[in-house]
Amino acid sequence: MSINKILTFTLQSVTVGLALAFLVAVVRPDLIGLRPTVVKVQQAPPGPGGAAPASAPVSYAAAVKKAAPAVVNIYTAKLVTERSPLSNDPLFRYFFGDQPPRNRTRLQTSLGSGVLVSDQGYVLTNHHVVKGAEEIQVLLDDGRSTRARVVGADPDTDLAVIKIDLKKLPSIVIGDSRQLNVGDVVLAIGDPFGVGQTVTQGIVSATGRNRLGINTYEDFIQTDAAINPGNSGGALVNARGELVGINTAIFTRSGGNQGIGFAIPVSLAQGVMKQIIEHGQVIRGWLGVEAQSLTPALARSFGLDSTAGILIAGVLKGGPADQAGLQAGDVITAVEGKPVDNPRDALDTIAQLKPGSTVALTGVRGGQPFHARARVAKRPAPSRP
Repeated sequence: MSINKILTFTLQSVTVGLALAFLVAVVRPDLIGLRPTVVKVQQAPPGPGGAAPASAPVSYAAAVKKAAPAVVNIYTAKLVTERSPLSNDPLFRYFFGDQPPRNRTRLQTSLGSGVLVSDQGYVLTNHHVVKGAEEIQVLLDDGRSTRARVVGADPDTDLAVIKIDLKKLPSIVIGDSRQLNVGDVVLAIGDPFGVGQTVTQGIVSATGRNRLGINTYEDFIQTDAAINPGNSGGALVNARGELVGINTAIFTRSGGNQGIGFAIPVSLAQGVMKQIIEHGQVIRGWLGVEAQSLTPALARSFGLDSTAGILIAGVLKGGPADQAGLQAGDVITAVEGKPVDNPRDALDTIAQLKPGSTVALTGVRGGQPFHARARVAKRPAPSRP
């Protein structure tokens, strides 16, 4: 066989082999160890931008139209006495002796929002909106304006009820804040910066927010709907225009909205409002103890295996806990059979008990389990200004 024939045969064999290899790689890549990478993605349905959720409305105008008439602007005024800056001025004392300079009195005004929850004229708002006010003026969405009086307030939840006397008043529909889910659309309605009634839209960012140090009793709805000064006491409504919260506070470093706002759920506000209207105040249970959380170091010092429970740091002499035999150093692990892991949970559980009722306490004292029963008393009114 000539050299040319050998080269031709070799080239043909190589070509056929490459063709066969390419065919196998395409048809059966697993036979030669080549497995294609498969990327799993969730593909949007065809159409411009994908199909929108069936429940998402194009506009929330209907919800606003339903709720906005019941949201009011609140203007307050009070006289404030300011100490003269010359009180500690050595030069002033040199010329005028010990005669104190006159204090200055000025009129301090502020603004906020409120929600008409009854056509009888009851307006739910924040305590800090009307605290110390000597005159309260309410402006309705229909342009009417009137004076209001304070029915009662609860500083522990920062809620207050005021009343106006006008005919044909609108009122908001109360929703169920317990049915809220993270991601639900909500609208904040109020009077930010005094510019007039404003609506902002967002979602529920979280529910059950507490331990924020804002109020004594906390169970906030967190939302990214824009809430600014003046929105306090206004309405947080769902996409159907039903009241689900009272806008109360914002987390901010600049003084303006940063997408972290807090509203008191209407499930809490409604109970407080009812007690204020019926009794003029909120009645809560109380035991008269000072409690703190158990740290790992404290748990070890008391010979405990875990940090479950709360440590009684102090007992008010003559109070319900003292009469029940509780002592400083006791660790309470359950109230009415419900485990407690922090003072806030224990405070909330006891506050819900009716004064005069008896509460069962379970705990550990000196490394030994114990049980006690205490007679719940009425929580004293807060001493804050």
